Amino acid sequence: MASIGQQLAGNIRCPALSNTTTTTKHRQMQRHRTSRIVCAVGVNNAQTRERQKLKEMFEAAYERCRTAPMEGVSFTLADFHSALDKYDFNAEIGTRVKGTVFCTDANGALVDITAKSSAYLPVQEASIHRIKHVQEAGIVPGVREEFIIIGENEADDSLILSLKSIQYALAWERCRQLQAEDVVIKGKVGGANKGGVVALVEGLRGFVPFSQISTKSTDEELLEKELPLKFVEVDEEQSRLVLSNRKAVADSQAQLGIGSVVTGTVQSLKPYGAFIDIGGINGLLHVSQISHDRVSDIATVLQPGDTLKVVMVLSHDRERGRVSLSTKKLEPTPGDMIRNPKLVFEKAEEMAQTFRQRIAQAEAMARADMLRFQPESGLTLSSEGILGSLTSDLPTEGVDLSDVAQVE
Repeated sequence: MASIGQQLAGNIRCPALSNTTTTTKHRQMQRHRTSRIVCAVGVNNAQTRERQKLKEMFEAAYERCRTAPMEGVSFTLADFHSALDKYDFNAEIGTRVKGTVFCTDANGALVDITAKSSAYLPVQEASIHRIKHVQEAGIVPGVREEFIIIGENEADDSLILSLKSIQYALAWERCRQLQAEDVVIKGKVGGANKGGVVALVEGLRGFVPFSQISTKSTDEELLEKELPLKFVEVDEEQSRLVLSNRKAVADSQAQLGIGSVVTGTVQSLKPYGAFIDIGGINGLLHVSQISHDRVSDIATVLQPGDTLKVVMVLSHDRERGRVSLSTKKLEPTPGDMIRNPKLVFEKAEEMAQTFRQRIAQAEAMARADMLRFQPESGLTLSSEGILGSLTSDLPTEGVDLSDVAQVE
């Protein structure tokens, strides 16, 4: 029967293990346990040192924040205020902001205004004029403009921008300036109602009453035509813009004189002549004043819509608003208006100058003829047609013409 020691030895698969061996194994196990305890103590000491190091660092940081908070910080207070000015702005409706277009589509454009949310410019708010795409108004990626905030899209909190609102304000200011300067402007008729026509001026819709239109044309005939206009009333608050064609025409007529060369467009033909539009003024080019050669049919020379680069003002009745015109006086040689009208237009200024000189000479001769019947007056006529005196000075009591015979 095996002893207990032999059985134990068999269990640990060491049949030859003696008591000495058992004792040695026991001592090795004791040293292993001691080694594991020493290692555990070592780990705990390292964690303690790390905690102590962090504690010292936090205490130093706290002391630095309490005594010198800006030490070693490159971002100054001025930089902070500058950043606020650049990125923080009032996003209320009516606020003007600057932004850069970075994307366009068929309905408008996305604009970067350095806000927390995006901003969108609809196509109908891109211009004071009617356009189909924002590119027609010069809105392309990279363009930087000033916009005005007109709303907010609740779906995605994006802002809605407008350029048209700013352009409207500038247009009203421009109209006030033009009214103060009392200048003549051009307006295109775009519609009509029972009281007058609507003309587009500086991008704004202005009203021209029929009583302020110089021509007798109907509203349908005036549609899409440009009229010379003057401002009568400019009221932005009431959105009232009233204009007058009569005042503009009267101002233009005052600048016309006999012998003036102007540009006109043939409006209509009659058996006796052609009606020419010269800047809103209707002038008559009589059939006898077209050419030195006889014109039997005006339609062979002129057609409605033709532009006569030059026409000659023969007479001007401002009270009746009538202007008599001629191209006959501009012909270098008789019949040029029929054979070569281009030559007539090219030589117009030169021929008009000759025509004015002839008028001046005729007037001088007329004055000279009048003076022949008044020799006692002591007045003479210079070569320029200016009245002068035979003596150096006229008598202080004036010239006595009581004895001058009456002219029959």
